Amino acid sequence: MKVLNLRCANGHGFEGWFGTDDDFMDQNGRGLIECPLCADKVITRLPSAPRLNLSGAREPAVSTALSAPTAAAVPQPADLQAAWMAGVRALMARTEDVGAQFPEEARRIHYGEAAPRGIRGQATPEQREALREEGIETVAIPVPRGLEGPLQ
Repeated sequence: MKVLNLRCANGHGFEGWFGTDDDFMDQNGRGLIECPLCADKVITRLPSAPRLNLSGAREPAVSTALSAPTAAAVPQPADLQAAWMAGVRALMARTEDVGAQFPEEARRIHYGEAAPRGIRGQATPEQREALREEGIETVAIPVPRGLEGPLQ
């Protein structure tokens, strides 16, 4: 099994597991691979170095007197993606999916016709603008396809 580092056209990095390089090329050529964050299907393979386990080799010592921030102190893309995904999952777990009825349900809640609660669903940019003009604030959050539908 080969673990490849991949990136979509939007810059999101992720791993893909394939039997061979040819499997990756075939699946990518047929548009079967997509970014787990944005569903982009323009995927490129990042260069990766093989891991060599040499006997006696040691990790370089880390100085404790560094004045500049260390690499661990700088948020890494994988950590940021994981935090974003955790936030999206939490949002989805705490809100009700009202689907395409989002604009109507948001108005019902705003005007006191329905119980106040967190909702999510789909709305066009025009519908969101109409809601904003009525004083109803919304936030558009892209949800990865893997999280759409019922949560398990």
